Amino acid sequence: MEQKLRTPAQTETIMTQVVQPNDTNPVGSLHGGTLLYWMDECSAIAATKHSRAVVVTVSVDGVSFSKAIEIGSFVTIKAKVTRTFRTSMEVFIEVWAENIPKNTRMKSNEAYYTFVALSEIGHPIPVPEIHPETEEEKRLYDGAIRRRQVRLILSGKMKVEDAAELKALFM
Repeated sequence: MEQKLRTPAQTETIMTQVVQPNDTNPVGSLHGGTLLYWMDECSAIAATKHSRAVVVTVSVDGVSFSKAIEIGSFVTIKAKVTRTFRTSMEVFIEVWAENIPKNTRMKSNEAYYTFVALSEIGHPIPVPEIHPETEEEKRLYDGAIRRRQVRLILSGKMKVEDAAELKALFM
């Protein structure tokens, strides 16, 4: 049976949360750990939509908190699969914060999460290829191999000299 092509748009997941008092730190801003949890949930849903399997988080690329998100703000998290490998998927996440009374909206964070799809007995399983359609999807897809090589080098699973795509940037 031939499998239908899957696109990043089909994996897009959007979640919106309201920052409540129990979500904040002592200075009244959204607690970073709460935001990371929300980002993980949203991106896991996107990866599950694509793989049609249970997924687990295997890495999170550097998340920086450039702007505080105030209590009462609406936090919108948008995630979609950018590239697949044999058993893993890269998911790009954007976080936007909106303060309705102040009429402000800002991009708070972005990150890449990596997930592995698992079988019913918890073993990694192959995931379908993803087929980017838009220019932005193609740009994210093309960059994913270099981001993956950086992750593998930093985790000690790849030697720098074996990272062909990264070397090509500097040669």
